Amino acid sequence: MNKTALEAIDLANGLNRELGDLTEIDIVICPAFSSLSDVQEILTDSNIRLGAQNLHWENAGAFTGEVSAPMLKSVGVEYVIIGHSERRQFFGETNASVNKKIKAALKNGLAPILCVGENLHERETNQTFAVVKNHCEGSLSDLTPAEMELITLAYEPVWAIGTGKTATPAQAQEVQAFVRDWLSQQSGSDLAEKIRIQYGGSVTPENIADLMAQPDIDGALVGGASLKVESFVKIVKQCCLPFDKARMV
Repeated sequence: MNKTALEAIDLANGLNRELGDLTEIDIVICPAFSSLSDVQEILTDSNIRLGAQNLHWENAGAFTGEVSAPMLKSVGVEYVIIGHSERRQFFGETNASVNKKIKAALKNGLAPILCVGENLHERETNQTFAVVKNHCEGSLSDLTPAEMELITLAYEPVWAIGTGKTATPAQAQEVQAFVRDWLSQQSGSDLAEKIRIQYGGSVTPENIADLMAQPDIDGALVGGASLKVESFVKIVKQCCLPFDKARMV
């Protein structure tokens, strides 16, 4: 919940100027609902894609204050973040509601970015893998292999979001390897290798290179550092390196 429409336009113009011609990686920005149309106009001829921060699982109805997948599609949205830890923590989202949102996004041609991850108490009590497995199992329930291939997973340790704390590259890699192994067991190794698994949690220009060097980190879900042109551009450009598979920031 940052940036007025005018501020979002200013930020999008800056990012488009610096990054709009990059083709080495996929770049998606997710402004607030109120700025989507304005930002889309700026990105019309850009390689930067447009995403949203949330959606409702119904296409229409008596759900005051909600935004549906068809509404997002109508203003040029291609990606949508689903199940972010703040949605789970502050707005009561569950694996069941996240699963319905993922299915609604896929049905309407939106690519979901599914967030999973543990809070500080869960990490300190050695529940990280159990929590992440629970999020994956519940959120991805009853999806076909073809649908799974369209999903990006984002591991976000909640204790590292907006706190200045970052999971070490080794900690992030450990969990992301666990996620990929789980995907392999559920859907086969070929599909597990195709699915992008991002890291999100106080990503900065200073730590992105070490994070991206890990074999199971395919990109970054960037928070506060995406609110300034300079810091986000530095992160993206450090990701424009020769990697074995497609990367997304």
